[in-house]
Amino acid sequence: MKKLRIMVDIDDVLNNLLDRWVALLNKKHNLSANAQDLKIWNVQGIYPSLTVEAVYRPMYENEIWGMLSPRPTSVEYLKRMIDDGHDVIIVTAAVYQTLPAKMDWLFAAFPFLSWENVIIARRKQLIKADVLIDDGVHNLEGGEFFKILMDSPNNRDYDAEGNGMVRVYTIKEAYEAINKYLIGEKPDGKAIF
Repeated sequence: MKKLRIMVDIDDVLNNLLDRWVALLNKKHNLSANAQDLKIWNVQGIYPSLTVEAVYRPMYENEIWGMLSPRPTSVEYLKRMIDDGHDVIIVTAAVYQTLPAKMDWLFAAFPFLSWENVIIARRKQLIKADVLIDDGVHNLEGGEFFKILMDSPNNRDYDAEGNGMVRVYTIKEAYEAINKYLIGEKPDGKAIF
């Protein structure tokens, strides 16, 4: 089987950040915004009455990181990628203030990962890899890797297929897309090449 370098984003790919962020803002400000109404990659889009500081404050407080859960299938299938021999790299655009809490969450939820599996970067297109799994279209565009777009309310109107991306809803589907398009496995699990 071909061994690949697979980059995976954290927020809203491996966890449920958007849902928890919106729930926390709704509770703190007595509002009723819905994460599914977010049409652009900017949470302030569903909170026009809040300042930028108020919207992004939860990202800099440790409370939100304790509220997150791994997305369905993410633990099992990320581990499976590693067990298959792939070089799995977690790539996140964390800022200095949130990095310790974010990494504590990551290593608790995915105990088979370590700092050797992590790269902090905003310009993910500069990293040499075979695959990127991300919910941010801006991270996938222009990269020289197989592009897997994790479905999210902010990218639902984006033509993934027309822009050379495969849209998935879970890490299991991402794993299957990698096997189908890059490794070319037959139904019996043996690689085509």
